[in-house]
Amino acid sequence: MAHQFWFGISGPPWARNSSSKAQDNRRTSGMTEDSDSSKMSPPSSAPIASLDGLEDLQISRGESVDMDASPPAQDSLAVPRLSAQLSRQSSSLGSTHAIRYRPLGKSGLRVPSIGLGTWVTLSPQVSDEAAEQVIACAYENGINLFDTAEFYSGDQAELRLGQILKNQNWKRTSYIVITKVYWSNRGEDRGLSRKRIIESLKASLERLQLEYVDIFIIQKMDPKCPMEEVVRACHYCISQGWAMYWGSAKWSPAEIFEAYTNCRQFNCTLPIVEQTEYHMFCREKTELYMPETFNKIGVGCMSWSPLSVGLVSGKVEDGVPLFTRPSFKRKYASWDGGDNNKQNNNAKREEMSPWNADRLNAEDGKRTQARLREISLLAEKLGCSVTQLSVAWSLKNDTVGCVLVGAVNCQQILDHIQALAMTSRLTPAVSSELENILGNRPVRFLPVSPIPKGSDAPR
Repeated sequence: MAHQFWFGISGPPWARNSSSKAQDNRRTSGMTEDSDSSKMSPPSSAPIASLDGLEDLQISRGESVDMDASPPAQDSLAVPRLSAQLSRQSSSLGSTHAIRYRPLGKSGLRVPSIGLGTWVTLSPQVSDEAAEQVIACAYENGINLFDTAEFYSGDQAELRLGQILKNQNWKRTSYIVITKVYWSNRGEDRGLSRKRIIESLKASLERLQLEYVDIFIIQKMDPKCPMEEVVRACHYCISQGWAMYWGSAKWSPAEIFEAYTNCRQFNCTLPIVEQTEYHMFCREKTELYMPETFNKIGVGCMSWSPLSVGLVSGKVEDGVPLFTRPSFKRKYASWDGGDNNKQNNNAKREEMSPWNADRLNAEDGKRTQARLREISLLAEKLGCSVTQLSVAWSLKNDTVGCVLVGAVNCQQILDHIQALAMTSRLTPAVSSELENILGNRPVRFLPVSPIPKGSDAPR
């Protein structure tokens, strides 16, 4: 006789005693739509691969997904709690949407749907007091992921973030810190050798005043360094307890798959994330190739620059795009990592955002501004700002696990959180209208055979 296994209950249904049935009846009779008892998990027989589906099921039921540890209130800094303010200001957008948490890629690390990038927040133009208030404000409102790098503001960003985290004295398990090592052509920091990677991470930990970082990112791939050396160095850092996970940024899909292959071959820790630029004017990689990396090897996507590197911000001066202003050019000064070579700095600016070179001339700039005006009208019709619409558009993509945003004050943090409420308003009709405005939906072209169709040539 074939054995039958019953998961999630003690034996088959007919074997349960009357007392357990009475308890079930009492539980179900007292359930209401808003009661906690109605939020019951499905039976434990669900396979591990369906955990993502469980997350979607909870969200569709209207259940809030929260972290185990809630951020404690701090008395050391006067940080406004934005929950009440958010409820008042988001009334035009509908109900308040709390930050949701989801696994990053196919790892077990749960990250918020919105993370705070410190490139702008910890730039030299922002004072220490203002920066600490922004980071504390983000943390108090559920944004507990902070992204930094060794080259932000010439390593000053890591120093300032480490001091802020020390001042706030938050529980280490309640926040996530990401840092990066950058491939550059400078003398002592040239390339991505094992020596460079390990020394870079150790120096970052010293500046951050942390025992470990949660994710260690390799920013760009060194074409002259073997992939095996890179993945072995990252595996060593994780084995030493200096990092929990590692990932990449600005890697091509081929490089990501090569890293995965080397990790499998040499039994090294697999990468879990790729950080990629994604906004209304830069879509191809995230929409065409990142779903493939997730489905095949489990690498998740974390996007940055949802405001088109400052372009989609509603700030236009005399018809000139924001990024042509001297203030925006100064904004990139922190990207060079202290390198004073003007030629290299210019190359890095172009390298950071490949699409911006096409918009530096007048004609392309006019076309972009025309699109922005139409986007602004659409945002006005939806009852939100262009910033909120842009962030919501990035959040709407299921491939993106976390959107990194920047802020220089608490109001900007509030605007980004309000964008969560906008995602429900991006209906198929609204999305179609937005696609008609942009006119840049990426399409993957199939390779064309060099052999003419119907040819008698041997195949």
